[in-house]
Amino acid sequence: MRPQVLLVFLTRFEESMAMLRGVVHYERTHQIWTAFHDDQARAEIDPRWLESKQWDGVISRHTTPGLVETCRKQRIPLVDLNDIPRFPGVPKIRPDNVAIGHLAAEHFLERGFQHFGFTGFSNDGWSCERRDGFVEALHLAGRECHLYDVNYPGDVTPAWDLDQIAGLSDWLRRLPKPCGVMACFDLRAQQILTAAHAHGMLVPEEIAVIGANNDPIRCEVAYPPLSSVAPNAFQSGYRAAEVLAAMLAGERCTDLDERIEPIGVVTRPSSDVLAIDDRNVAAALSIIRERATQGLTVEDVVKHAHASRSQLEKKFRRHLGRSPQAEIRRVQVQKIRQLLMETDFPLKRIAELAGFEHVEYMCVVFKRLTGDSPGEFRRKTEAKRIQ
Repeated sequence: MRPQVLLVFLTRFEESMAMLRGVVHYERTHQIWTAFHDDQARAEIDPRWLESKQWDGVISRHTTPGLVETCRKQRIPLVDLNDIPRFPGVPKIRPDNVAIGHLAAEHFLERGFQHFGFTGFSNDGWSCERRDGFVEALHLAGRECHLYDVNYPGDVTPAWDLDQIAGLSDWLRRLPKPCGVMACFDLRAQQILTAAHAHGMLVPEEIAVIGANNDPIRCEVAYPPLSSVAPNAFQSGYRAAEVLAAMLAGERCTDLDERIEPIGVVTRPSSDVLAIDDRNVAAALSIIRERATQGLTVEDVVKHAHASRSQLEKKFRRHLGRSPQAEIRRVQVQKIRQLLMETDFPLKRIAELAGFEHVEYMCVVFKRLTGDSPGEFRRKTEAKRIQ
């Protein structure tokens, strides 16, 4: 009989789903066990539920001391994917949070920002690691960072949310502008956007915002859509399955505490701006960011920027090193990259959403600017997830 493996993953979390897909991919290619998915994470709170069947192994995203103790008593190999301090004797796979912070800092530095902020939770280790990575990368570049950390209660209520937005508003008002601000995760970044809008601060022109975890729904429903550092949750799940297979084969992995490198920054309008102190260029970049995928022309940009075409062309080349038309194409290509990474849409649909009439022309433009065809880019992205 094939080993019986319990997978403890709450499916309401996108990151959990990506991890679960990694686990499933490993099992499909190796076919070594039969899995049962506890999609309500009942095993973490009810030992009797776990004890009701003879499990050969457990992979859990929602590991608790109770689950660890029950697995220890039953001598069930357990692999922990929860991003909290490790339990002695339990192998752990988690994101490289310091690298996540580094990527966010580099994202802002590449866009010319001189002022930076970070907000997160001082009572959560993963948030502190992301903060430390962000600050470390800025210090290496000779920059300082304004910090605003609070205690996370563990349960988001409307009253707590309102209180946080008020505190963030006061903090944001005191920051030098323009400022690149990282939040410890996407929910906190949404609070920053709300606080900025409530007090008339422009995003991303005055406050550029980036989150972490790249929850596609949360990021896309934000206004403007939220940039976020994407952890490699698929690879985390795949690696956890690999470790459990090794344990079932008799290997000792009890001291393992492995960090998985993030995929990269998924750039969306909340941070897709250059820190440029020129009203004409800022106005032009604003309309390009909003309408590049909707048939925007250079003539439209010139009208919105209130400058002559020749003047705007000179300013763009001085500040960005490229023309307004090239910036329109850059934003379109960024949209194509996002859709290739996050969806399985056919190229015809991607061309429509990126503002191209003909899919063939989209492919030509994408390859000219990235070096890969859309199909090659998608294959490389998929391969990176399972490396």
